[in-house]
Amino acid sequence: MSLYSALYSGVSGLSAQSSAMAIVADNITNINTIGYKGVSAEFRTLVTDGRLGNSYSAGGVSAAPQAMISKQGVLQASASGMDLGIEGAGFFVTRSGSGPDADLAFTRAGSFKPDLEGYLRNTSGFYLQGWRLDAQGQPISTSNLEAVRVSELTGSAAATGRIQLRANLASDQVPHNPAAFTPAKTYTAGTMAEYATNPTSATAIQPHFTHTVDVYDAQGSVHTLKLSYLKTGANTWKGEIYAVPASDVTAAGGLLASGDVVFNPDGTLNRAGSSPALFDTLNVGWTNGAAAGPIQLELGSNGQLDGLSQFSGQSSRISSSEDGGLLGTIASVEISAEGKVSAIFSDGTAREVFQLPLATFQNPDGLTRLSGNAFITSGSSGNFAINAPGKLGGGNIKAGTLEASNVDLAQEFTNMIRFQRAYSASSKIITTVDDMLQELGNLKR
Repeated sequence: MSLYSALYSGVSGLSAQSSAMAIVADNITNINTIGYKGVSAEFRTLVTDGRLGNSYSAGGVSAAPQAMISKQGVLQASASGMDLGIEGAGFFVTRSGSGPDADLAFTRAGSFKPDLEGYLRNTSGFYLQGWRLDAQGQPISTSNLEAVRVSELTGSAAATGRIQLRANLASDQVPHNPAAFTPAKTYTAGTMAEYATNPTSATAIQPHFTHTVDVYDAQGSVHTLKLSYLKTGANTWKGEIYAVPASDVTAAGGLLASGDVVFNPDGTLNRAGSSPALFDTLNVGWTNGAAAGPIQLELGSNGQLDGLSQFSGQSSRISSSEDGGLLGTIASVEISAEGKVSAIFSDGTAREVFQLPLATFQNPDGLTRLSGNAFITSGSSGNFAINAPGKLGGGNIKAGTLEASNVDLAQEFTNMIRFQRAYSASSKIITTVDDMLQELGNLKR
């Protein structure tokens, strides 16, 4: 009987509007939850028979909640540099525990702070994950995520990974003349390194310019390297890089690299015509058993003045820098827009220690919600892809900001009125059908 179908339709309306009101309640109560993604209450029809005939049987309505996970919330300024917001697509990768076997979860709630053990965790207790970086700031492995923890660096050492030098080699320097010595001193690789060890040697040659650098191995021990240059002709110099004392390294005579340094007629570096060994990477083996690591040489670009140059005047150092050393107490932590986590130490040095990735999904609105404002993958979301921020569709990280809830409070209050009225109307259907059934029952009297 159509009356009974109308009764059931009214009941379905009560159920659907109740679900919609629950959605509104959840959205409003989480209006101040960082990174909260609201849910939209939508409805779909229920029909018993799609064909219209002489009689009609009511079906009703059911609630169809739609997640708004992909909708961006407003980024708001925060007083903490470790508070992170995402501008664009993507989620922070977190785990429920600090170990590699803990469950993965994805979140936009970026209110991270160090706990008692130094791990970065958000207000829901999830551990922020990242790729550990080597001394050159490159990920050691992009397949292994670790819980971000910077406090472990206190009191440790960082091996030198780069040497930068900008220096002028005098263009009016008189070239080395082997015949000026008795016996003649013809340059061969290692003769400048020999001079540093034994200047009275019959074959040792004093360089025209030397720059001394203190470098550190992975155990924090300091070593001395010298970069020496000897002019041998017009626009042509010999260069050597060697350790003092030579016994600090496994290379014969302490010589780490040697070759030619050539300049263009305008005084800029002709790196293409110079020996690559003097400009690329030093692979040093320390005799004290400390781990060996590559040292990147930043001595200039081809045709530029950002490294070695040749002009008149005295040969002199313009500027130089090198990294590495013993790490003291961590004073602060900084996170760049590219997701690089840097530890700032009390002596003013900084070291990039982690790269934060972002996870993206084909359908982020299909993710399954977890308590704590986090999500896990589902059959509707598809699998995740993890990349550095700004890569392959991922957004950028904004340090010192937090993403607010994407719920519109005015819209939710409007929805509350709509759903309340719809609930009352559905209840009227039930009471009206009840009156009609009572009238039908009275026909018997």
